[in-house]
Amino acid sequence: MVRYQKYDETTLELSPGEINEVVRDEHPEVLQRQLNLTRILLLVVVAVVVVPRIVSVFRWSGTMGQPRPVTPRGELASWEKTTTDLFAQVSPSVVYLTTRSRVADPFYRRAIEVDAGSGSGFMWDELGHIVTNFHVLQEASSAQVVMWDHSSYEATLVGGSPDHDLAVLRINAPPEKLKPVLIGASGELLVGQAVFAIGNPFGLSQTLTTGIVSAKSRTIQSPTGRAIEEVIQIDAAINPGNSGGPLMDSAGRLIGVNTAIYSPSGTSAGVGFAIPIDTVNRVVPQIIASGRYEPPQMGIRVNQELSDAITRRLDLDGVMIMEVIEGGGADRAGLRGTILGRQDLVQLGDVITSIEGNAVDSMDQLMETLDRYGRGRAVNVQYWREGESRSTEVVLQ
Repeated sequence: MVRYQKYDETTLELSPGEINEVVRDEHPEVLQRQLNLTRILLLVVVAVVVVPRIVSVFRWSGTMGQPRPVTPRGELASWEKTTTDLFAQVSPSVVYLTTRSRVADPFYRRAIEVDAGSGSGFMWDELGHIVTNFHVLQEASSAQVVMWDHSSYEATLVGGSPDHDLAVLRINAPPEKLKPVLIGASGELLVGQAVFAIGNPFGLSQTLTTGIVSAKSRTIQSPTGRAIEEVIQIDAAINPGNSGGPLMDSAGRLIGVNTAIYSPSGTSAGVGFAIPIDTVNRVVPQIIASGRYEPPQMGIRVNQELSDAITRRLDLDGVMIMEVIEGGGADRAGLRGTILGRQDLVQLGDVITSIEGNAVDSMDQLMETLDRYGRGRAVNVQYWREGESRSTEVVLQ
């Protein structure tokens, strides 16, 4: 109980609840102050907590479902424009190849065609000739060409050169769809120069990748095991399906045919290879003309085993001529072959040491060197005879 003294000085003993009732009766101003204070506190709570949420709701409701305004892009950078213009120019010349192979069906006891693989190619001329890699068609019995506009055509095989991993197909398409690539030169390429590869990796058509020339004069193996010389190494992404596609320079000219990657996993590891256009431009016209590539010949025959034994004994690096073919370029140039007696050598053949300044020490290297020059070309041949070095000009056949 609490003692409470009223205005009339009467003292009462009241409980807390009874005191509140007495205060409200005798002091209404106190009650009003309490109510005012409560209202103020409520307003503060509303201002701090409720109002920001209401404002937020109104703000979001005003923009909900409305797109942001687009910021103007402006002109593309010059290097971007180079890339986009190049793709627009070259992509109509690039095709997607799907191949089929013929296999035996044991159930029906007949041969059927099944999907064998895919690759890329490009339009060589306005006659419908398409260039690709030989290994893309190696196991194929037929091939289909899909153009840039998704139209497709059955292709016929013109021929190929497995030693260069190059092949030529032909399609019968309307002239307006036959858009050949521009031809460049690979001998003038510089390490660090920009390159652009267009192809169909993993079946993803019309894919552009970019990079630089990482190195020149690399050597890779052809499907026959022969070396392909002067190959371009690039870091543009090359993956399965890119094989046979064009490698372009920044002017949109063909400088190589993408042919291989070096990767333990089989996917791009930043090391790709392209057959140089200088080789392509020498080999492809012959394939179109005759269905095959015939390398230039000097008109000689070589026995590699005997040549190695003789040059080791003479401490020479070169290739010894075993036989000179009558009427050939070497015969007309005065080169001579080896004459064998019953028990020993009667005449040691000339030992070719270099061609046009390029050293040769095996038959493969000799053929690879000759392959750089066309038939009918006169080349300077350095050779060893009877203890002295000589030279002559040989017209290749």
